[in-house]
Amino acid sequence: MGMEQTQIEELLRSVQNGTTSIDEAVLRLKEAPFEDIGFARVDLHRGLRQGQPEVIYGAGKTSEQILSITLKLMEHGQKSVLITRMKPEAAEYLKAELGKRNTEFTYHEDCHIGIAGDQIDKSNQVGKIVIATGGTSDIPVAEEAALCAEFFGNKVVRLYDVGVAGIHRLLNKEAMDEIMSAGVIIAIAGMEGALASVIGGLADCPVIAVPTSVGYGASFNGLAALLSMLNSCASGVSVVNIDNGFGAAYLASMINKK
Repeated sequence: MGMEQTQIEELLRSVQNGTTSIDEAVLRLKEAPFEDIGFARVDLHRGLRQGQPEVIYGAGKTSEQILSITLKLMEHGQKSVLITRMKPEAAEYLKAELGKRNTEFTYHEDCHIGIAGDQIDKSNQVGKIVIATGGTSDIPVAEEAALCAEFFGNKVVRLYDVGVAGIHRLLNKEAMDEIMSAGVIIAIAGMEGALASVIGGLADCPVIAVPTSVGYGASFNGLAALLSMLNSCASGVSVVNIDNGFGAAYLASMINKK
């Protein structure tokens, strides 16, 4: 199931006496624990291994399962737990159960994000991730990306409803200043998904394109935007899956913190 405390102590002593190198010890810790709780194997060292702790994908899980995973992560020292695609009824359940334990919980219903434990601290955020949407209908996906990026410790600037149907909204000085000073940009759009190519042709930083399922019939629930973004003629544009604000935020955070 993973390294026990005594095993970790033995490992640290072996580093101290020189029988194990620091690099070997770090590798062993990275490969170390998960905990099997029956319906899930909770990854307790993902933060050490990948730089960010495990995030709970709420869709398809019961309220009780989400609570059990959250508590297990917090028992092992994780101060904040991020839950994506969380249903309102699960949020109500966690708020009540965590309240009994004097643990804070907030729920953002517009993007179905829950945060247990320590909340987002904007005082120590780094870099600059700009999140731009084609239209107002793309905001739920954008807020998933924005909150996740902030949770991971990044400064986020929101540029919403700046799509190609009114391109002057994107090309005004205020918006252009934000784009030109960004470390990474997340461009979120449905319909034909043209926003990513436009921003890709303006920015000098990586652009992460997120197609959304917004659009009429021939948009095929985001497939048209996905294909447009994959075929972007602008250099430096990468693409994540349809409506995947979390995936875009995770990648943007990795880029922003380098």
